[in-house]
Parts: sequence; structure tokens; C-alpha cells
Amino acid sequence: MFSSFFTTSAPVDPTAPTFHAVAPPPDQTFGPLEAKDNEWLCSSSGFITETQVFYTIGDDGTFMILQIIHSAVGLWYPTIQFTCKIYNPATKETIWKSINVTNFASAPPNGTGDKRSCKADEFSVTHKSAPDSEYPESYNIRANLGPDLQVSLEVSRPKHVHGWKAGPGEKGGYSYFGADKDKPDGYVIHRFWPRYYATGHIIKSGAAESIQGAGMFVHAIQGMRPNLVASAWNFAHFQSTQLGGVSALQMELTTIKDYGRTGAGSGGVVVNLGSLVVGDKLAAVTAETRYPDEPPTDSAPVKSRASHHNLQLDPETGYEIPTALEYEWAGLSIVPETPGAYAAKLHVEVGGHENPQGLVEKVDVLAEIPRVIKLAVNYVAGTKPYIYQWLNPAKLELTAPGSDAPTEVEGTLYNEATFIS
Repeated sequence: MFSSFFTTSAPVDPTAPTFHAVAPPPDQTFGPLEAKDNEWLCSSSGFITETQVFYTIGDDGTFMILQIIHSAVGLWYPTIQFTCKIYNPATKETIWKSINVTNFASAPPNGTGDKRSCKADEFSVTHKSAPDSEYPESYNIRANLGPDLQVSLEVSRPKHVHGWKAGPGEKGGYSYFGADKDKPDGYVIHRFWPRYYATGHIIKSGAAESIQGAGMFVHAIQGMRPNLVASAWNFAHFQSTQLGGVSALQMELTTIKDYGRTGAGSGGVVVNLGSLVVGDKLAAVTAETRYPDEPPTDSAPVKSRASHHNLQLDPETGYEIPTALEYEWAGLSIVPETPGAYAAKLHVEVGGHENPQGLVEKVDVLAEIPRVIKLAVNYVAGTKPYIYQWLNPAKLELTAPGSDAPTEVEGTLYNEATFIS
């Protein structure tokens, strides 16, 4: 068992593909979520990390992340964490809590058996359905993270902001690692609510503060050791109240060298998933896979791209970090009354090591992950994975179907760049 857990089997053909990316056709990028898609898997074997994350951008600028992490590590009992980060861009105050919870169960307090809900002694997340309303789905989140911090938040998905995965069907959204797609070494899957409305309270040392705004939700599963899934990640989350409600998001991974389309050494494959919401309607889903031997083309029918610019060495981490980032989307409209294609671009300046702009935190990954995972993950000696997190005002250049010129949409961008190896 230990050999199968810590190693991967070599393919019979050394040039056989070892990575099978999610690659829906341009007219099938939107995979509607089914109820079971956001049920907790809660695996207790193998190496599977499952997480649900709620990213909220408050109307007053307050930014909050609430995350549940379920980590299965071989023979060890799963570790479950609840983490909370609250950032005030005006005062630069950051509140960070991470607790290992007890008596976790993927069942709601109301006893309905809906595994989209979960609870522990320290928190509860309850999924509610209201199919015929303006907000057909919601989550009610309550967390007691210590005597100095409690959070109560309800997030509601507007009826036309459909939850999505990349591609329809039971296997929609999956990318597989290993030569045998039917018996893969591992997999990765993301499922999104690209825009929700949030309202609630944050209680800090007994003093309650209200929070309301917009945000997004993601349910992600990594079915293998995290240092084998990707060498780098990019994430972008833009929200705006203009044009009746706009959001733009991207989640991008780059495979390690072992996983590519011609066997070991052909890695560096970039998989980017994204979406656009316009007028509180899911307008387009973008899913693009790029291989290192194929330069991207401007004529591609679907674009989902993140790029780093003006790299600068950060002596604290040893990584060449961007001082500016650009994100690009293009895809077919899924709104019946606006046929054609949507496109969008966003540029953000984040400064360098000495003059950062909007830097929330540089997260030392190994300092944050549970000790049992740290012991099992064999990072290269000297490697220290870091996540750079930024929050800045931003402008999205949005081009709707039939339009020759983009519309400038002002909003807020939260973005991350993760460096692993």
C-alpha cells in the first residue's frame, strides 16, 4: 500500500500521454452543476485534498476568505481544517485563523442528508434550496474560531448565475494524471459559483461588524499529492456592481515535468478555466489547454489565459515574481438572448518586492499545511512553496457579442500567484 501511495507506475510506452486535460469543445465549455457535484467526497484513503472556499468582497472593501479543507493522507485519519482570513485594505489589518476541527461530518444540522452541507463542533455550513426563487441556492455559514472571532455569513446564488464546471456530464471538469486515464495516478476537478451575494456579521473580541457584498465559491478536489498536481497556479477573482453585476474568474495550473502529452519530460502544460458573468447572468465559460510546444494564437475560439509581466526577484522567497499580471477571456455566449462571443481583458499592477501594490500576504505554504501532509509530501530540498495574494481596484475591458469596442467595468480584483517548484 505504501509503495502505491508514494510512487506512480511507469507507463508501458514511455512516450504515451501522462496528462489528460479537461478539453471540452468551444460550444460545450459550460457544464451545469448537478446537486451531487458539490457534495462532499470525504475520502479516507489515498492522498486526496478536498476544499470548499467562499471568497467575499465587501461593499466597504473588506475582503474575507472562509475555507474548509479535508485532507486524506494514506493510512492516517483525515485532517479537517477551517481557515478564515479577513483583510481591511484601508487599515491594512489582517485577521488570520486556522483551526483543526473535531467531529466533522458531511451532513447538515437539519437532518436532510444533503451532503452539500457539513458541520463540526466549531462550525456549520448548511446548504439550502429554494428552486422557484430569485436565489435558488444558498449556504449559511457559522463559525466559532475562538473567543476573539466568530463569523456568520449567508451567501446566495442568483438564479441566472449558474454554477458550472468545464464540460457537461458526470466527468465534466476532470483532468487526469498518468498513462491510463481509466486508472489514473490522480486527478483534479473544480466546480464554481462565479458570483453570489453575501450578508452577515463578523464578531471580533465581542464587537459585531456587518458585512455584505459579492463573491464566489469553489469546490475543488486534488486526487494526488499537491506537489505532483502542479508546479504553479494562477487565480483571479473580479467582482463589480456595474452593468447589473459583473464577475470574471480564472483558475489555472501548470503541470510538473512528469505530466504531459508525450510522457515524462513533456510537462509544463497549462490548463486554465474561467468564466464571465454579465448582468447577473453567467455569460460565458472559458476552458483552454496550452502545451509548451504550441504558442497561443489570437484566433483561438476560446481563450482563458493568465500572464506574468516585468518579473522581479523576491530575495525573501527566491522566486521571480510579476510586478504586473494580465488575464484574458474569450468564449461563446451561453445567454440565449445575446448570441455570439464574449471577450474580456484585465491588467493589474502589483508592484515589486520593495514597493508592493495591494499585497495582502505572502503565504508560506509549508508553514500552513497540516503536519501530517507536510511529512508525506516530499518537496525538493530547499524548495519553499509560496502564494502571493493581492487585492486591488481594477478595470475589466468587456466586449459583448456584436460590439466592436470594449466597455470598461470598474471593480475589485483579488488574485493569487502560487509558486511550488
